[in-house]
Order: sequence, then C-alpha cells, then structure tokens
Amino acid sequence: MKITYLGHSALLVEGGGKSVIIDPFLTGNPNSGVKPADIKVDAVLLTHAHNDHFGDTIGIAKANDCPVVAPVELANYCTEQGVKTVGMNIGGSHQFDGFKVKYTLAFHSSSLTLEDRIVYGGEPAGILLTLGGKTLYHAGDTALFGDMKIIGELNKIDIAALPIGDFFTMGPEDARIAAKWIGAPKVLPLHYNTFPAIEQDSEAFCAGLKEDGIEGIILNSRESLDV
Repeated sequence: MKITYLGHSALLVEGGGKSVIIDPFLTGNPNSGVKPADIKVDAVLLTHAHNDHFGDTIGIAKANDCPVVAPVELANYCTEQGVKTVGMNIGGSHQFDGFKVKYTLAFHSSSLTLEDRIVYGGEPAGILLTLGGKTLYHAGDTALFGDMKIIGELNKIDIAALPIGDFFTMGPEDARIAAKWIGAPKVLPLHYNTFPAIEQDSEAFCAGLKEDGIEGIILNSRESLDV
C-alpha cells in the first residue's frame, strides 16, 4: 500500500493495481498543491460531507468515470450531481474490485454548505480501507470515543490516519489516546495547519507517540509512504 498525503485530510492510496482518493479537498486547500485534473483513481471515498472533505469529489468522479463511495445520504446528493455512487452506512462493508471498504463510527457532524442552502450529509464516519494486502484506518473528523478500542481489537490495522487539529476534531492529546486504543504500529496525523484554528505541532505529537511505542509519520503534501 502506497499512501500519498495531499494536505488536510486528503489521501491518495494505491496498491494491487488500484487507486482511490479519500476526502479530496484540493481546490482551495493551501497545503495541497495538486490539481484535481491530475488525479487518476478507481473510486472516491468520503468520510462526511463538509466542504473541506467533499472538495473536488464531483469533478474527480466525472473525470475518472468512477464511483463515489459515501454514507448513503451524501451518496444520494452525489447521484443528483450526475456521478456513479455507492451509498453505504456505518458498520457496513463491501468488497469492491481490488479493495474493501468498511465504515466505522465517527463523532462529528456532516453537511454541505452551498450557495443557497445547507444539504444534510448523513452520519459522519471513519473508513477501514483494505487494499494491496494492508489496512488503513482513516478516522475522518472525529472526537475521541471509546469504541476506537473495539475498532482496534476487531481489525488488524497497519496504519491509522488521525485528526489532531483540535477545535473541530480531537486534538493531539486525545489523538494520542486514540492511537494507543487502535493499536496500529504507525500513525499519520491529519487535519491540522490548514487554517489558523487548527494549527498544531505535529513533531511534538509524534514524539509523544514514540514514547508509546508507536511510529508517528509526518508527511508534507505530495509526499508518500509505503506500508
């Protein structure tokens, strides 16, 4: 599994001849540096509907003629925009051609802010993505919650991508607890330093993880790691 960080919470994940993008907030993301037109994927995966995660979903899906996999209410909205969709829900899993997606709990909110209205996006979620023989847990936007222990106990997670920005999600202290509960050997911090409200010291966070025997991995946008 190859993971490329595209800023904020956007990840490009490749393996076994397949490629997916999670939460493709590229346009308007000061830390991205990637154009939607450069993205070549087999699917777009969404954790929830906020604009800083939904981002360039429709354009990427249309350009690649690929499905958007999302919580069902958000998938329904995407269908209205003329793209292929797979609407799922928390606790459900599906084996796609070359990769598997399972949706987990996340404690947050979910809506799209449009020019003329706000669209309800269903329940927010995390994603367990199995691809290339490895499993990534993308926690989405979430607070710390006790069932992270169960997620870790029931799944062999090779790497966890966790928000650390605070203010809108859990901060570094809670994310460190989450990392221990999940039990993955590697953790990639997400959802920080995009806006002033979520500025954090990722190096300090990873130093704390090291004390817990967990490898924290800091990536700049467009940098990759192999799992």
